[in-house]
Amino acid sequence: MNHPPARPWNLCDPDPEIVADIGRKQVVKPFLARLLANRGHTPGEPLTRHLKPTLMLLHDPDGLPDMQKAVKRLQAAIDKNEVILIHGDYDVDGVTGTTILVRLLRLLEARVEWHIPHRQKDGYSFGQHSIKKAQQVGASLIVSVDNGTSAVEVINELKGLGIDTIVTDHHEPPQGDLPQAVAIVNPKMPNSSYPFRELCGGAVAYKLAWGLCQAISGGPKVRPNLKEFLLDAMGLVAIATVGDVVPLLDENRVLARAGLKALQASPHPGTRALLQVCGLTNKTLAADDIGFGIGPRINAAGRLDTAALAVGLLLEEEPVQARALAKKLEDLNQERKNMTSDLMVLAEEAASEFSDTKRWPILVLAGQGWHQGLVGIVAGRMVETHGRPTIVIGLDGETGRASARTVQGVSILELMHAGKEHVLRYGGHAAAAGCEIKAEQVAAYRDALCNAARETLHPDSFGTSPLGIDAVIPLAQVGREIQEQIDRLEPFGEGNPSPVLLACNCRLAEPARASRDGKHLILKLRDGGTVLRAMGFFQGERIDELQMGEDLHIAFTPVWNEFRGERNQELRVLDFAVGEMPPLEVQGRVDAIK
Repeated sequence: MNHPPARPWNLCDPDPEIVADIGRKQVVKPFLARLLANRGHTPGEPLTRHLKPTLMLLHDPDGLPDMQKAVKRLQAAIDKNEVILIHGDYDVDGVTGTTILVRLLRLLEARVEWHIPHRQKDGYSFGQHSIKKAQQVGASLIVSVDNGTSAVEVINELKGLGIDTIVTDHHEPPQGDLPQAVAIVNPKMPNSSYPFRELCGGAVAYKLAWGLCQAISGGPKVRPNLKEFLLDAMGLVAIATVGDVVPLLDENRVLARAGLKALQASPHPGTRALLQVCGLTNKTLAADDIGFGIGPRINAAGRLDTAALAVGLLLEEEPVQARALAKKLEDLNQERKNMTSDLMVLAEEAASEFSDTKRWPILVLAGQGWHQGLVGIVAGRMVETHGRPTIVIGLDGETGRASARTVQGVSILELMHAGKEHVLRYGGHAAAAGCEIKAEQVAAYRDALCNAARETLHPDSFGTSPLGIDAVIPLAQVGREIQEQIDRLEPFGEGNPSPVLLACNCRLAEPARASRDGKHLILKLRDGGTVLRAMGFFQGERIDELQMGEDLHIAFTPVWNEFRGERNQELRVLDFAVGEMPPLEVQGRVDAIK
C-alpha cells in the first residue's frame, strides 16, 4: 500500500562546477562541498570562519556602537562604588546575558543588583517596575540586556531622576526618537559599522563584558582571571545564541561552537545542575541539546512563573540549592508542555474560522485566558502546521499580549507595521515579534495585516513548506565518513540547517515500535547488510503506515547517539513515504533546503 510523505520533497541540485570548485579550493570532499553549495556558499568565499570557527575570528567589541562610552561609564561606576542594576529580560537570551554581567561585576567586586521583569505583571522591557527597582536598590546606573532600544519614555524618565542607563540590545531601533541613554550598544543601530549585525542580546552583553575586561586590563590582552571568565562565559553565550534562534553564521558560529565546549566543562553548580536535569552530563553537547533541552527549561521559568528563578539557578554556587532550583525548572517545563497541548487545541479551533488562505493570509488568533507566556510557542507551531505567518494573542479582560512567528522569507515585523495604529505597542525581529493590544481592536488588526499581506506578498509565500533534501544516498553509504563530514558544519541551527538526506527502497529490519507515550517512532532500517537505528520524533501516529516487507523512502538527518559512554550513529527521521517513490521537485538554489 502506498503512503505519501507528510510534506512535499524538494531536492537541491547545485551546479556541479560550483561543487567541484568548492571542493578544490576549500580542500573538502565532494559530499561536504555539495552541502556547502546547498547552503549558498561559493568557491571564492573564505570559508575558514564557517568550517574552522576559532576564537581568533571574533570581532573586537570596540567596533560596536557606543562601546567606549558604555565601558567608560561602567568603569566610573565601579570606581565610585555606585550601585549598578542589570536589567534583563525573561527569555533565555535575557537570562543568560544578565548572568554574564552579574558574574563579571561580582568578580570585580562591584556593587551589583539585577532585575528581570515579570512577563505577566510587568511586560517586556522597561516600565514603572524598572524605576521602582532602581530606587529600591539605590542604583545610579542601569545596564539593560536584550531590551531598551525602544524604551524611550522610561529611560528618559530615569535620566530625569538622575539614573543613567546603558542599553545593550539587538532589536531593531524605533523609527522615531531614541532613548536618552549614556550609550546604546546595539549592532543594528543606523550608525553601526560593526561587521556582523546578527548577534543575540546575550552576545551583545558578552561584548560589553569583554570590552570592560580589556579596559581594566589596559589593552586587548586581558588579565588571566578575566580571560578565564570570558572563556567560561561563552557557555552562556552559546545558550543565548541557539536559544534566541539567531543565524548560526559568521561570528555566531565561533561563539556557539566554543560556547558548547565551555558549557560542557562549566564549573558552576547551577549550570551543572541544569545539565543534569536535561540529561546532558557526560556527553558531547550539540546545538540541539540547547534548542530542545536547556533553552526550553530556562524559558519555562519566564513563561509560567518568573525568570528570576532561572537567573538565580545560573548564579547559584551552592550545589544542594542549585539542584533544588533545577528541579523547579524541570517541573515548570513539564507543566509548560501540558498547558501548551491544551492551548494548541483551542488555537486550532479558532484557526478553523480562517481556513480561506486567500482571504486570511495571516492567522491572527485571540482568546480570553490564553496563557500569555505560551502564545509564542503556539504561534510557532501554528506556522508549522498551517504555513502562514501567525499572531497569537492572549487576552486578559480588555487587553492582550501577543507573540508572532512567520514563514521563511516573510518578515513578520514588516507586516506588523501595517497594523500599528491598532496596537498599544509592538516590536521584535523579522522572524519573531510581539505586541500589546486592546481586545476591541483585534478584528481591525487582523483585517489590516491581511490586507497588507495580500497587497505585498506572493501567494507562494504561504502553504506547507517543502522538506529540502540535500542529497540522495544509499543507506549503506551512511557511515562514519559521511558523519564526520557533516560534523564539520556543526553547530546547526538558523541559517545553517542540519543536512537532510534521502535513502530510497529501504526495508524495516523488525516491526516498527512507538515510544511509551505513543508520540515517537522507533525503527530499525535495513539496506542489504546495513542496519541502522532510527527515531521519528512526534511521528508515532503514523506507525500503522509502516509494515514489514514494504519499500520505504526515508528523509533523515544522521546524528551521533551517546549513551553510557558509547557513541553510535543513528538516523533522525524527518519524513517518509511507503511503496511508490514520491515525486521530487529538483531545485538548483538554496531555497530548496530552507
